[in-house]
Parts: sequence; C-alpha cells; structure tokens
Amino acid sequence: MDAYSEIIINATDKLQTAVVKIEQFDNRQGKEIVTGTGTGFLFSSDGYLFTNSHVVKQAKQLRAMLFDGTLHSAHLVGDDPYTDLAILKIDAADYAPAVLGNSDNLKIGQLVIAIGNPLGFQHTVTAGVISALGRTLSGEAGISMDSMIQTDAALNPGNSGGPLINAEGEVIGVNTATIRGAQGLCFAISINTAHSVASQLIRYGKIKRAYIGVSMQQIGLVPKLRTIHRLKNQQALFVTQVEGNGPADRGGLLSGDIIYAFNDRVIETSDQLFKMLTGDKVGQFQYLSILRNNQKKELKVTPAER
Repeated sequence: MDAYSEIIINATDKLQTAVVKIEQFDNRQGKEIVTGTGTGFLFSSDGYLFTNSHVVKQAKQLRAMLFDGTLHSAHLVGDDPYTDLAILKIDAADYAPAVLGNSDNLKIGQLVIAIGNPLGFQHTVTAGVISALGRTLSGEAGISMDSMIQTDAALNPGNSGGPLINAEGEVIGVNTATIRGAQGLCFAISINTAHSVASQLIRYGKIKRAYIGVSMQQIGLVPKLRTIHRLKNQQALFVTQVEGNGPADRGGLLSGDIIYAFNDRVIETSDQLFKMLTGDKVGQFQYLSILRNNQKKELKVTPAER
C-alpha cells in the first residue's frame, strides 16, 4: 500500500471510537421523529464531547450514536454561537477519547483529514490540505467567527461538529461550515480556540468575552520587514475588514493594517489574540501594536462585550 494511504488509515484508526453521530429527536403523536443530525467527538474519558452550536440549536432531545451503534442520551452542557461550538455529555465508557493537537503549529499546505456523518453516511473520511489560517467567517445570523482553518477536505451537511485531524491522528479543528455554491472552501474552528471555549462552558455553562470588531487573516512576515522593525514575529494578523463604529474602528484601526502585538505581547495567530480578549478586558483600553505603510504605530482600543 502507498505511504499516503497508510498515513490516512493510521490517523483515522485513532479516532475510530471517538467520533459519534449526533441526533436531535422529538416525540410527535406517539412517534419518535429525528429532526436533525450532525457529528461530534469525545475528547475526555468522562463523556464530554465537542459538536457545533448549530447542530444542537433548538433541540428538544439529543442523543449520540457510538461507533458500535449504541445510543446514549446526551446532555447539553453549554453552547457558544460566536464560535459555533457546543459541549455535550454522555454516559459511556467503551471508547478511546480523541487526542487534541496544537493548532498554533499548523502550516498552509499541511495534510488534514475530516471525519463525519455527511447526509447520514456514518464515519465518512475525506482528506485535503490546509488552504489558509486565521480566517474570519460570517456564520449564522451574521455572527463573525475568528481563528478559522480553511481547508479543501470535503464537507457536507452532517459533517458539522466532526474532527479535523492531522497525519498523527490529533484533532486540530472542529469542522463547521462550507461556502454554498463553492467547491473546496470548507472551514473548521481551530482546536486551541475550541479548547479554551470548552473549559469555560464546562465550568460556567457560558462564555463572557471581549471583542474588537475586525476580520483578519494570518500571514507570514518577510525577513526584511522583521529586520527593519526588529520584530520577533514570524507571523502576524492582516486586517481585512474593520466593523463600522466597532471598538477597533473607534480606536483608529484600518483595513490593511498588520497586528503584531497586543499589550506588548507578540501576536502571531488569531488564537493568541482570542485568548487575550477575556471578559476582564471589556471597557478597559488595550494597546494594539500595528504596522501601517511599513511604519510602526500603537493604538488604544477599548474592547466591548460580545
């Protein structure tokens, strides 16, 4: 067998028992009706699993079908529509939880594999590469989702909430969306963002966060630019759009600016910025270090609560 196939087979084998099918269902006139499906994956030994917020939206009842066909009632721990993430908990023991990777180490062009239940076809595997990092995507109701991984690994309805994994079988993203009418434009929430959200949902059941109102794309910094400005960054965040009358707009940030530090801390990925925009930053001005027209500037931005 060729090496490429062996990589995919070995990686997906590690997720064999962790990936589950999520079903929304209701009882109508004495009959059980399935009202929606999606995918999730178990990431802890005590039954916690990731899925998408839109998979569990307005659910009457939820359950998870494991790899062996067994059904387990699922309890919604909490969900966050701003990242399209939800945490469920089930009572199950016969599985090996997924191993979470580090999305800060991802590279454009890297092999990735998506696992899910598209259109009800369980445990479907697709493969592709990372097309871009640090994307901002407009989700349901116009909510902007940051720190997105763009990939061409095919996703279809039912894949939502499933794992995006690397060649080692580590989860590096939570599959969430495709662009309708386009091919090869699929997106996943980075696992570092998902892990941060999960810890708050499990502890508090909700998320309190600050935001500054920008759309960004992760870019590499050319050596000449780094040398001229004595930057430690290998990468930074290119501002593609600034929300009108939002915190960043009021602070003077412009489309085309490059964010390289937040409160004098180096920023290379949107995940890092996301982690720093904690609830205690709301209403308190913060320093944003940027490059504009090859010149360093420092702005004062006062984050608002989402």
